[in-house]
Amino acid sequence: MHVALDRIGKSYGGTPVLDEVSLSLPAGRVHGLVGENGAGKSTLARVLCGAVRADRGRVLVDGREIRIRTPRDALGAGIVLVTQEGAVVPALSVLDNVLLGTGGGRYGVRDGAAEKRRYGELAARAGWEVPYADGARGAHGEGPYGVGAHGMRADPAPDPGARVGDLPFPARQRVEFLRALAHDARLVVLDEPTAALAEADAARLLATVRRLAADSGIAFVLVSHRLDEVVATCDTITVLRDGRRVTTVPAAGTTPRELLRDMVGTPVAALYPEPAPVREDAPVVLAVRGLSRGRTVRDVGLEVRAGEIVGLAGLAGSGRTETLRAVFGADRRDGGEVTVAGRRVTGVAGAMALGAGLIPASRAEEGLVLVRSTAENLALASLADRRRLGFVRREEERRTTGATAERLDIRGAGPDRPAWTLSGGNQQKSLFGKWLIRRPRLLLADEPTRGVDVAARAQIHELLAELAAEGVAVLVASSDVEEVLGLAHRVLVMREGRVAGEFARGTAGAGDVLALAGLR
Repeated sequence: MHVALDRIGKSYGGTPVLDEVSLSLPAGRVHGLVGENGAGKSTLARVLCGAVRADRGRVLVDGREIRIRTPRDALGAGIVLVTQEGAVVPALSVLDNVLLGTGGGRYGVRDGAAEKRRYGELAARAGWEVPYADGARGAHGEGPYGVGAHGMRADPAPDPGARVGDLPFPARQRVEFLRALAHDARLVVLDEPTAALAEADAARLLATVRRLAADSGIAFVLVSHRLDEVVATCDTITVLRDGRRVTTVPAAGTTPRELLRDMVGTPVAALYPEPAPVREDAPVVLAVRGLSRGRTVRDVGLEVRAGEIVGLAGLAGSGRTETLRAVFGADRRDGGEVTVAGRRVTGVAGAMALGAGLIPASRAEEGLVLVRSTAENLALASLADRRRLGFVRREEERRTTGATAERLDIRGAGPDRPAWTLSGGNQQKSLFGKWLIRRPRLLLADEPTRGVDVAARAQIHELLAELAAEGVAVLVASSDVEEVLGLAHRVLVMREGRVAGEFARGTAGAGDVLALAGLR
């Protein structure tokens, strides 16, 4: 199947986000789609998958125009979208999620044995092994795990009987891949699929993409801000800028630096700005003593002074996220004490009253109300400051949020535009803006640049350095070791819920941090 986009256009509130964009997507090829945040990548992907209706232009399948007005239309044409947030039903089993929408069996009666066989066939097609809880024969060999099609042990598919809500994120993404295969997808659009994945998980996912393209003839569109993986995975790459197609080039012979030049058009600022020195007399803003929460946070102690950036590094499951949430009061603590400016923090409201703010790891689930406007999201954390007699002073709100959007370069952020229409980077900057309006004393940032492109990443790093220079205490947790080392004055390494050690700026490399974190 050959899919082509012909002069696609889309505007929001009179602001064009796609302008005469054309693409050719042949079967069995991986096409990369890159650009700055706000360039139109995700909008184009959603037009192709029926989540957004184009204002003009055509979608052609094998030379014949088709109308894609809804996701059902796209699915009927064999086009499936896999997003970075994941579109699974957590309460259902893996098997139910994979077969969702494919029919309920003959006369509405399900055949459990047939469904399991179907699941095994789909996993085999993806090159994965099926683990059965009862130890039954897997798809490729004896026992719960077997050997892949090429004689090597295959990566495991999720247990078909497991509840999806109990699975780690990489396994949830595999569920989405299997569901795409169950729907006989001929074109799969991947919107930032590796944004929330560790390096090893991302490599396995992209290996699956290459395998399915080569063996099954499926076409893929890979939307990603990770330029190195785009070059390594794709056959061709299209660069968008300001809603227009700048160029389409073969991936072979192209470098990330050349793509970045086409994306931005101007040199990008330093990725990791040098933080200002911390004053010797800077007071301690955040003090944590004996913090515990179940087995994920164990007797954690740390301090962050005014103007200091402290990084939390560690492997997946080390307790980074759980520590930040417990400090902010978003999760219940089993023990320990947290103080901000010398006063105890007892919950989220208390933390906010003392000048603390939290950037959560998931902006879509915990950070923003995507169906509300950009201005409303920016104003969320400071509504009480503009309320009088139960009413919000809207003109003041618009002035404040407008100035914040301008400072953070939130593109396409008309005050009434829903937050879901913004690119991932502009959503992330909106999340920071929500707290900037409150002028925080302490900022807790969990995965601050997840799912954003290189230019937005540099802007967020610059913002964190600026806030520290203004006297804000910053605690950053990130799965990207280079990011933590590049930003922080000090790096605390977590392992199995505890602080395993500390490095001062410039005294350690990524290998030192990973070794202390427990990576062998």
